[in-house]
Amino acid sequence: MTKVISISDDVYNSLKNLKKPGESFSIVIRKLVKKRKSKKGLLSLAGIWKNNEEMVKIMNNITEDRKKFKVGN
Repeated sequence: MTKVISISDDVYNSLKNLKKPGESFSIVIRKLVKKRKSKKGLLSLAGIWKNNEEMVKIMNNITEDRKKFKVGN
């Protein structure tokens, strides 16, 4: 189904500049919407290293190194 929408000239020109040969404006808009949906905030990274064996090793090494460090060395 085709829908008619109104956009300002600057938006049209921006879309036109993004459009590759052979692409429709629908394809360009679809790509932009998909890209927008796939972007997640920093909150999406919370807990990403939880229960990660490599990260546990790294954090243990950091903790041990901090215990060895003394101010003034």
